[in-house]
Amino acid sequence: MSLNQEVELLKNIPLFARVEPSKLKLLAFASERLTFNPGRELFHQGDHADKAYIIIEGDAAVLVDTPNGAVKVATLGKNALVGEIGILCDVPRTATIKAESKVVTLAIARDVFFQMVTEFPQMGVEIMRELARRLERTTAQLTQAVQKN
Repeated sequence: MSLNQEVELLKNIPLFARVEPSKLKLLAFASERLTFNPGRELFHQGDHADKAYIIIEGDAAVLVDTPNGAVKVATLGKNALVGEIGILCDVPRTATIKAESKVVTLAIARDVFFQMVTEFPQMGVEIMRELARRLERTTAQLTQAVQKN
């Protein structure tokens, strides 16, 4: 995929929709394209968070460690941003992300990620919205699980 194709791809992600094409080109250039075969981990729960990933193609499972083993809590697909929690909160990875199919990503280093958020406040707002949506879904799932018991 060419740099211009990666810029077009980034434009279609809500997080980057309002960012100037020239800045998206810089982001695409500064990002690393990584491919993960089925079963391979993008990262493991507890690992140091050094980058965030945008899934360009494929599906990945979100797995959370429990005393009874890993539990799949979600599936992520094209345009999903993963790994940003560890970067934003400066905490170890909160889940394991494992490729369910061939997964192609753009990996964004921590410093590049923060530079983009600093330069484009709208990107920070979109990140907050996505995190709020995830919290809302998790709260609803937790409420359902508690009501079953």
